Amino acid sequence: MVNNRKLPVGVQDFEKLRTEGCLYVDKTAYIYRLTNGVAPYFLGRPRRFGKSLLFSTLKAYFLGKKELFEGLAIAGLEKDWVEHPVFHLDMNLESYTGLASLESALGSNLRPLEERWGRNCEEKTSPARFAGLIRRACEQTGKKVVVLIDEYDKPLINTMDDPDVHDDIRKALKGFYGVLKSADTYLRFVMLTGVTKFSQVSVFSDLNQLQDISMNEDYAGICGISESELLSVFEPELHALADKTGESYEDTLAEMKKRYDGYHFAKNSEGMYNPFSVLNTFAGMEFRDYWFKTGTPTFLVNLLKREDFDIRNLKGDVTIDARSITDYRPENNDPVPILYQSGYLTIKDYDKEFNEYVLGFPNGEVEYGFLYELLPAFAPHNMTGDFSAGKFVRDLLAGNVDAFMTRLRAFFAGIPYELNDKTERHYQTVFYLVFKLMGQFVEAEQHSATGRADAVVITADTVYVFEFKLSGNATAEDALKQIDDKGYLIPFTAGNRKTVKIGAEFNAAERTLSRWLQA
Repeated sequence: MVNNRKLPVGVQDFEKLRTEGCLYVDKTAYIYRLTNGVAPYFLGRPRRFGKSLLFSTLKAYFLGKKELFEGLAIAGLEKDWVEHPVFHLDMNLESYTGLASLESALGSNLRPLEERWGRNCEEKTSPARFAGLIRRACEQTGKKVVVLIDEYDKPLINTMDDPDVHDDIRKALKGFYGVLKSADTYLRFVMLTGVTKFSQVSVFSDLNQLQDISMNEDYAGICGISESELLSVFEPELHALADKTGESYEDTLAEMKKRYDGYHFAKNSEGMYNPFSVLNTFAGMEFRDYWFKTGTPTFLVNLLKREDFDIRNLKGDVTIDARSITDYRPENNDPVPILYQSGYLTIKDYDKEFNEYVLGFPNGEVEYGFLYELLPAFAPHNMTGDFSAGKFVRDLLAGNVDAFMTRLRAFFAGIPYELNDKTERHYQTVFYLVFKLMGQFVEAEQHSATGRADAVVITADTVYVFEFKLSGNATAEDALKQIDDKGYLIPFTAGNRKTVKIGAEFNAAERTLSRWLQA
């Protein structure tokens, strides 16, 4: 199937998207609902999730560009199309290494506005310039001003590994964003987007009426692509992808869902697909980890390691109080809120009685991409540089347990820490990462219904159950006996698969596997 429709890959400008005939998932009903409210808004969403396109759409709406919205939902809702001065500030302009880079970014945003609305030489600071611009634009047009601040938190996120610089930038932003409170009489509409909600920035403490819609069910689908939108807007692309990959339409849709769906932004909301990955999949006509390859913030990996966070819980066993999930406080050193806000975890369940959320990975792209990103932080770089879970899987697919265990022993031997009570979690994490990364190709889990085996790997014809013991405490023989005593194989005996037990000893002095037995 030949499909020449225009995909808006990399297009974040609404006017360009519409005038060039690109496909558009209509979100304008949300725009109408938003713009008929009076409170300032904050929307938190992961990177590359459509926030910039949303703001570009809002900008076109408030500039009264009615012709761009023909055929969209809002065309049948809006009657007035009043033009307002629009201040669209993009904070994604600098790498942010200090106050100088922050001032550079603020200057880059303010100078074009001053060329349009004028500059008062007595306004020396960025907050004073910002306040003056808002007042002048309102006075000159007789219309209240619209302020859209995209990626408001980029300066804060980029400096989280440097507390002193982070604090300096936080204080500077407190003054700049604080202008929005004092200028309220001149403002028609205010909205900020970002990844996370930093509670100590004045926009959240000073703007008491600020409405955080990040977890509002009414706006859960404002960014991203729902399954109904995927099927209605991109049906030709889905068929073309199925033809290219040689899979059925149903299997292609299932693969899309497994890889890119699963983001939940409210407790009762439908899952959303990552728009960046969806569009790039259709553009390239192949499944890849598009969103994840755009980069994972180093501070997230460092934070998890520094806080000795149990990586094994990320699959779906992370709980967080509803009051904490949207509010990141650096002083608490809790990585869970920002893991959720950044899109690495999403809502899996909600406990109404205790007002708690259960979080886990949204989909396969995020799960395996993040695990690969974590591996170098816990294992030596010389071992992870060419790490391939496929090599481990091939050994087991061939039924070669010795080759598998030898490969695992070589991998552990490079870890530069003596195994003891303080480092046991470190070794457990590496072990977990290796087996979970194998799960891309085979079923690999860490527990059975009747107990908790160290690992279970299921191939088409064989079930492998692993139990590891620390030498000096127990032996490989003890490990095999535990598999039998605890009944780890019982859930798998009903099928036609062959079962293989592997008991192994981990030598603390040698920092690797010393011997193993299979039965």
